[in-house]
Amino acid sequence: MFHMKQRDEILLSVFAAFGCAANLARFLGVSRAAVCHWKRVPFKHLQVIEAQTGITREKMRPDIYGPKKIQS
Repeated sequence: MFHMKQRDEILLSVFAAFGCAANLARFLGVSRAAVCHWKRVPFKHLQVIEAQTGITREKMRPDIYGPKKIQS
């Protein structure tokens, strides 16, 4: 039986912003295979992807950044 890796919806949005995973890989200078193994965007790529796509690092990695806190 074939099992597809579970993909994070935000990761799919990142792929879509670049057109496909291969375009994202070229942009980052990594292999397509490396990008295709991602379950989430790696920390080291967050800043450049955020700058290019406008998808915030908080959305891409809430496990690291968590929700933004509102100061009163």
